[in-house]
Amino acid sequence: MTDPQPAPLADDFSPVLYTAQTLFTGLGGAQSPGAVVVSRGTVAATGHPDLLRRNFPHAREVDAGAVISPLPANAHTHLDMSAYRFQALPYFRWIPEVVVAQQSQRGLAGALTGAGVLSGLGQPLGDIVWDPAVMEALLPREHLRGVLYFEVLGPRPEQAQERFARFREQVEGFRRLERPGGLRVGVSPHASYTVSAPLLRLVTEYAAGEGLPIQIHVGEHPSETELFATGAGPLWEHRIPGLYPDTFAEVMGRAPQAGLTPVRYLDELGVLRHQPTLVHMVNVNADDIRRVAEAGCAVVSCPRSNTNLECGRFPLAEYLAAGVEAALGTDSVASGETLDIRDELNFARQLYPEMDPRLLLRAAVKGGARVLGLKVPPIRRGERWQAEWVWDGPR
Repeated sequence: MTDPQPAPLADDFSPVLYTAQTLFTGLGGAQSPGAVVVSRGTVAATGHPDLLRRNFPHAREVDAGAVISPLPANAHTHLDMSAYRFQALPYFRWIPEVVVAQQSQRGLAGALTGAGVLSGLGQPLGDIVWDPAVMEALLPREHLRGVLYFEVLGPRPEQAQERFARFREQVEGFRRLERPGGLRVGVSPHASYTVSAPLLRLVTEYAAGEGLPIQIHVGEHPSETELFATGAGPLWEHRIPGLYPDTFAEVMGRAPQAGLTPVRYLDELGVLRHQPTLVHMVNVNADDIRRVAEAGCAVVSCPRSNTNLECGRFPLAEYLAAGVEAALGTDSVASGETLDIRDELNFARQLYPEMDPRLLLRAAVKGGARVLGLKVPPIRRGERWQAEWVWDGPR
């Protein structure tokens, strides 16, 4: 995307009135239009342009463009796939033709490239990491904030204790690499169907006890719902040979059941009470949304990826109406095309034309920060003005 030219900084003497189509100060809701008065490099006032014009008649006015806001956060991505070529394909073609076919491009080099992109953009991140080398390389890096969620898979229940012991040992080692104000260590039981019930409980209970953030992929493709209801379907047919037990019932520790959804399964297993962040959450019903809201879980949507892989449309309005905190992520370059969350925000505006764009902006900025356990730097009187607060966004 093409960014507008940076707004000129206010000099030491003349106040400047920056106006924008939308202002989000990080406090309360966004407003349209909005404006900020800057005097001697410090925020003097925020509000409606007309009010600030009256209160600061001598201020030099500058049209800042679309958005004045703290920077948004990329709440979910896979940086190790940053060297992949983007392709939009149906989900069950995308896995073999992109993920598997380009497997040699996945790893540390891609993660470092992706981290460099997000560092340059100044966007906090929530990255899913399966390679210990990526954890060790990124945790010490300066100019990055957010969470590295170390991933674990393991659908065979008889291997749960062994896998958890090794996983915990690795996580404890990574935590020694954390630095104040930098990236934090989190955990990610990969998905509702790729981690056995006992391993899911062990990992989430451990994370909750240690105060570690959690992300889980849930409800991305419609076949996931079919799998929990019937124990069969395309997701089971496309499973990795040898990785799974003979039946999906063995993974869950219970029989499939009509009406059983991935969200209900996680709730009844006791996972939701640990308040993991649930990623994708496209294929859900009203009861799923109620359970998520009652548990106090946040959700992350990746609109471009879900659209490109033909997974469905995230029910954003329903989540917001239920009081669920929502954030945005880019998923991977392979499915989302870019790592810039502003591109995701612009796409979301097209995907949800009926929604107030201020709600989408809040999700990208405040929702993303909350998911990652970060504070949004407020734009308010007395704060030092930051040129990075002027950026393009939904129009």
